Order: sequence, then structure tokens, then C-alpha cells
Amino acid sequence: MAKPKTLQEAIQHFSDEQVCIDAVAAMRWPDGPQCPACLAKAPYYLKTQKRFKCRECRRQFSVKLGTIFEDSPIPLQKWMPAMWMLANCKNGVSSHEIGRALGITQKSAWFVLHRLRLAMKGYMPNTKLGGPEGGAVEVDESFFGGKIKNMHRDKRERYAAVKGHVGGSTGKTAVIGMLDRGTREIRTKVIPNVKRETLQAEILSNVKYGSAVYTDDAVPYNRLNWQYVHEVVNHANEYVRGQVHTNGLENFWSLFKRHLRGTYVAVEPFHLDRYLDEQVFRFNNRGNKEIRMDDYARFEKVLSQVAHKRLTYAELTGKVGETTPEPF
Repeated sequence: MAKPKTLQEAIQHFSDEQVCIDAVAAMRWPDGPQCPACLAKAPYYLKTQKRFKCRECRRQFSVKLGTIFEDSPIPLQKWMPAMWMLANCKNGVSSHEIGRALGITQKSAWFVLHRLRLAMKGYMPNTKLGGPEGGAVEVDESFFGGKIKNMHRDKRERYAAVKGHVGGSTGKTAVIGMLDRGTREIRTKVIPNVKRETLQAEILSNVKYGSAVYTDDAVPYNRLNWQYVHEVVNHANEYVRGQVHTNGLENFWSLFKRHLRGTYVAVEPFHLDRYLDEQVFRFNNRGNKEIRMDDYARFEKVLSQVAHKRLTYAELTGKVGETTPEPF
């Protein structure tokens, strides 16, 4: 398959539906097409219908079946440019812009982007940060949400009635982040609170025992030295003490907050994890001196992760079980 280098070349290359089908099939089945139902290989290809037919169970299926594209009448010629833009635009791309560029409604573009974010999600299972030799890992938490001063008075009063005060993290969503300095891999997760048991449970499940862990001096990180080489930096006095700092994660939080405010403006907490997956994907695939990651490489990686993932409109909107029609 030819490798386009720019968005213009990608649009021209994927303007043919058969080229799109071949690209998805090559990523899904490197050893040749396979029936999703009975796993039989070498199915017929019905050229006029753009579908495969299994020789064993006689079922017909398309390359969209079992992927994020399933049940979408939007042609792959529009999915491919949307995937290219989301994977390579450093500050993201809004559903309004995708809708105008591809000639689909904003609601459909919003659904397309969330399904593409699902394809971006994930890291190697059963792996932990820190490396085989116990490399350094930065850990920090951050809060995302609107400012109290910009909220309606009634909402501010409700927060004050429940918590006794407003400001700080009131009304915001907590997120924990972990950055492996050796591999430059970052992991994030939306968490219900910033209590010790919550934060340390995430660290234990994602960071290899014995690794050097650097955090700020927040109380929830106390006693990490039982499993890790734990050092803290007191931000009231200093931000860096030799190798002890969390500046790598602070950089990511800064990028992500500008990404939200500048492009997406307002994000509901229910969807925040998907926007995190999008930014984490681009951060982890920026490339470096050892590994070259150009625009096509990032696009190809997203395309290789579209299989065995499904997101319905009811799941996206939290209305599973209701008879809500999809936007297309």
C-alpha cells in the first residue's frame, strides 16, 4: 500500500472505496481475510457488493464488521481523513470542523470522533511502567472542570451546601497520570477521588515494584517507600531537586488543558477519559531520535487498532437500554 505523507495526499489516496477496503483488510488480517463467525480463511470476495463470503458457513461480511466502523453508513472515504486528522493534529480537531470538512452533520462527526478515540485507547496488557531495571516514574494528579467563579450562583451554593466551601478542586474531575522517563510512555485514568487507597491502588497496578517513583509531597503518596524507591519534591519550596521532579507530567497536564480549552471548550466528565486517550496516544507516539513516527505511522497505528472494538450511540450517551436512534 502506498504511504501518503500529507493530509492532501491521504484524501487523494483514500478517495477510492476499494483502496480503503484493502487498507482496513490488510491491517485486520495480515495473513489474509478470515471469517469473523467460524474463523475460516480464504473467503470469496464479492466485488460488486464489496463484501466477503465465507466458504464454510456461507455468511457474508464486510471489513467493517467487528470494528469501530460497524453499522456506520458513512463511507470509509470519509472515515480515513477523519482518522488522519485526529491522529496528527496536535491540538485535536473539533466535531464542527470535521463535519464541515467531510460534509456530515456535527452530531455524526462527534460520534465518529469518539469511536476513533476508542481505537486510540490502550497499551500492552500485563505490562508495567518502570522497565525491567526499575526505571524512574513520575506520578501526579490533576483536576479538570469549570471554574467556580464561572458557574451559576445556584450551582455554587449547592457545592457550598455539600462541601461547606467552594474553590480548589470543588466540582472538578480528578485524573491520575504516570510517566515512565525511560520509555516516555504516559498513562492516565479518571479516578473518583484522590484518597490514598485510590491513588496508590493505581500506582501498584501500573508501576513495577522497586522502581524509582517521584511525586509531590501530597499526603496520599505517603508510605509508597514500602514498595518503591520513593522521593518527593515540595512545590512550596522547589520544583526540581536533581532528578526528583514531576515536570514531565506537568508538561502533559499543560498540553491537555490547552487542548481542552482551545479546541473542545467544554467536556463532560462522562467523556473525559476518551479525550485523555486521544491526547495520550499523540504524546506516546510523538517519536524521538531512536523511533521515527511521522503522520502516516500514527495513522497506521490507529488503523491497526480498530478491530474488536465497538461503541454504540446508546453507550456513548449513557442511554443503554433506551430506544434512541443513532445519528446516522
